[in-house]
Order: sequence, then structure tokens, then C-alpha cells
Amino acid sequence: MLTDPVADYLTRIRNALGSGLASVEMPSSKLKLEMSRILTEQGYISGFEKEAAEVGEKIKLQLKYTGDHQPVISGIERVSRPGRRRYVRNDAVPRVYGGTGTAIVTTSHGVMTGHEAKKEGVGGEVVAYVW
Repeated sequence: MLTDPVADYLTRIRNALGSGLASVEMPSSKLKLEMSRILTEQGYISGFEKEAAEVGEKIKLQLKYTGDHQPVISGIERVSRPGRRRYVRNDAVPRVYGGTGTAIVTTSHGVMTGHEAKKEGVGGEVVAYVW
């Protein structure tokens, strides 16, 4: 049994990029689907799709690489974890690498990037940083 499915999600992406894989599969959840949507909108992955699995559903991510076969995602980090939750107010939403990276934040208005959370004027739990 997994105790931190989001950390598993991020680790699978990190390992697949390190191995140069074109795609990676993992168990599905609403939060993982929203994180995949954000990664696609921000241009970090090519796309994703939800498929049926033997038990439940799975997500298949199509990873994205540059012209010289370097991963578009140079780093991905779990911020809030089960043992230490990280919450921020609307005026303290973090900027990742001076605004070139993306913070994924769960708010009362749904899962969104740090830029969107600042614009909406909402805070929440900082789930991950991607750059």
C-alpha cells in the first residue's frame, strides 16, 4: 500500500525521464489527473490519457523531450508531504526559479498553478514544484 501516491507519481515521472522513456503509466486519481492537466497546459509533457486497468483506472503520460533528447522537465519536487503539510496564504504563493518554474497548488477553487492562484487571490496546499 502506498502512503504517498503523489510522491509515487512524481518519482515515476522522474525515473521515466532519466531512462529516456516515451511514456509512463501509473494508477489514476483525481489529483493526479489535475496535476497531469497542469503539466500538459504548462508544456512539460506532451499529453496524457486515462485508461481502464485491471483494477480501477490508470494514467498514461506522454513525456516531452527537446531536440537534443534532453527532458523538458529538468526537476520535479514534492513540497507538501503527509508528515509535513505546506500551506500558503494568497500573498505568499511561491515563485519557482524566479517564475520560470511552476508551483502546483491545491486550493478551495481546485488544483491550479501558483501563477493562477495569485491571480485568483487564493492560497492552499503547495503540492509540488516543476522546473
